[in-house]
Amino acid sequence: MDSGLLRRVVRFIIFTLCRVEQVGLEHIPPEGGVLQAVNHLSWVDGPLIFAGYTRRDVTALAANKYRRNPISRWLLDSAGVIWVDREHPEPRALKQAVRFLRDGGLVGIAPEGTRSKSGGLMPAKAGVAFLAKQAGVPIQAVAVTGTERVFRELARFRRPRVRVVFSPLFDLPPAGGAHRDELLKLYADEIMCRIAAQLPESYRGVYADHPRLLQLLKK
Repeated sequence: MDSGLLRRVVRFIIFTLCRVEQVGLEHIPPEGGVLQAVNHLSWVDGPLIFAGYTRRDVTALAANKYRRNPISRWLLDSAGVIWVDREHPEPRALKQAVRFLRDGGLVGIAPEGTRSKSGGLMPAKAGVAFLAKQAGVPIQAVAVTGTERVFRELARFRRPRVRVVFSPLFDLPPAGGAHRDELLKLYADEIMCRIAAQLPESYRGVYADHPRLLQLLKK
């Protein structure tokens, strides 16, 4: 299926079943490399964000576990995702994402690497910091709320409310003379705190009291 047609179908389904609020769509640039970092509550997150795009040069990192199901594999292949092994990260996938970004595309990634069962943010994996450092493109924090309740609400014959907020683009701060591990943690924390700043307090998880988040909330 053509990715444009797939996007229209996904949008129709999601906007019919859910009450969707999208904030900051104007912050998604029509062209140019962008790394989108998204908190992960449900497998609905990806389709919800995918439905909001107007540009076509878009991909995302998707866990290999979704390849086991022929339907999800077909849908995600149609969307043009980059498959990654969550348990054994492959340099190939990350390098492919870096090339896509440097060529002017938009790449979505869930920095936590897996779905949060509590709804709160979990510590980011090093992959998001690697991508940010290697690609050298602007970053966009994307905050999703409500998707963890979608299936529970639908089972009760209710239209769930979901919300997605796209931040203005930002660049990573200078790292000074930081060593590799310090650099990755600095970058990962900056990205996660940017996401946390757009989330209700109950969703901020391990970043709720992070000093960088407190700085961002004061601005």
